[in-house]
Amino acid sequence: MEDAKIVELYFDRDEAAVAETAVKYGSYCHTVSYNVLRDAEDAEECVNDTWLHTWNAIPPTRPDSLKAFVGRIARNLSLNRLKEKNALKRGAGEADAALEELDEFIASGATVEDEVEGRLLKDEINRFLGGLSRNMRVVFVQRYFYFSTVKEIAANLGLTENNVKSLLFRARNKLKEHLEKEGFVL
Repeated sequence: MEDAKIVELYFDRDEAAVAETAVKYGSYCHTVSYNVLRDAEDAEECVNDTWLHTWNAIPPTRPDSLKAFVGRIARNLSLNRLKEKNALKRGAGEADAALEELDEFIASGATVEDEVEGRLLKDEINRFLGGLSRNMRVVFVQRYFYFSTVKEIAANLGLTENNVKSLLFRARNKLKEHLEKEGFVL
């Protein structure tokens, strides 16, 4: 079923919308969640929670891309689950490793000013990504949005792990330079 029809089912409050979304994007959401959590059971719970959050968000939201919409929900729920799991013990998951690689110059805050700065930072990162080569952009997004391992990225793109590490290193340095040039204090 096409995404527009599925979204209309949500607006009609037809429970078939959830089933159709699960059939179409269940595997995708599970991959997103598993890449963050590295635990199949937790990933499955987050995917199930994704359908509830989607049901509650549509309406009023009318997503331009249902795939991106449910993927973002699954990712955010998975990151929240990871924070909960790591509250008692520190883990060594890929999400932690990926975030630590960027942590030295991208921090999060809780004030309104920090939220505004975060939105500006997000926009600037999107502009930065638009200026990267396709290969470097794909590697960057797979690592820092989907939390894929270096090994997984290399296999997906037919590169060596050293090539991927090198691309990530160069991308991080370019991002740092770009953000400093745009006036972000790192």
